[in-house]
Amino acid sequence: MTTRVALVTGSNRGIGLAIVRGLAEQGVHTALVARTEGAAARAAEPLRAEGLPVSAHQLDVTDVATIGRAVSDIVFEYGRLDILVNNAAVAIDRGFAASSLDQERVRATFEVNVFGAWRCVSAVVPVMKEQRYGRIVNLTTHMASLSTMKGNSPAYRVSKTAVNAMTKVLADELHEDGILVNAASPGQANTRMSYGAASQTPDEAARDLLWLATLPSDGPTGGLFHGRERLPW
Repeated sequence: MTTRVALVTGSNRGIGLAIVRGLAEQGVHTALVARTEGAAARAAEPLRAEGLPVSAHQLDVTDVATIGRAVSDIVFEYGRLDILVNNAAVAIDRGFAASSLDQERVRATFEVNVFGAWRCVSAVVPVMKEQRYGRIVNLTTHMASLSTMKGNSPAYRVSKTAVNAMTKVLADELHEDGILVNAASPGQANTRMSYGAASQTPDEAARDLLWLATLPSDGPTGGLFHGRERLPW
């Protein structure tokens, strides 16, 4: 199979689902994943009914076994895995102060936002190295920029700052293998995780993320982007 194949985590709704649609409309076979098989199948059904190349898989980023099984199934069925979009995330500390935040809430945030993304990277990189091709996009947020860091939502902010650092480390490690790694902030979008009034729909937020997922070989790596503009770390 020569068609590109993508995996988008947390993609049964919101921006993740919009990314799946956008990639599939470009002819990329896209694996739509959710924590339960039923949720993934329900989200994929309308897209498949439109004739889009989408498959449904169960994947929980906190469970390494489900990650390994999903990646193995995708590679077995389609022969490759070219694109990983780490979209799955939680924001469960709004209104809390860093100095008094329950550490279990911090751990739960890092378990999904940081370790979940890292687990997925570890699962797909061997395949990408063998292909000498890969695109990894880690979704982050303007709220994680050290240059404008503030105090609210501390666990979410710090977890995404860690994702930014992971992006830089991976980009440096993998660029000679043909694997480009970037972070991207979609900005405020009308989703369940939205902070305040959203300025765009999930489809609008996903539009520029598709660019990073399908970069040419001479595209950027190790960058933090909003739209196609670099942001300060």
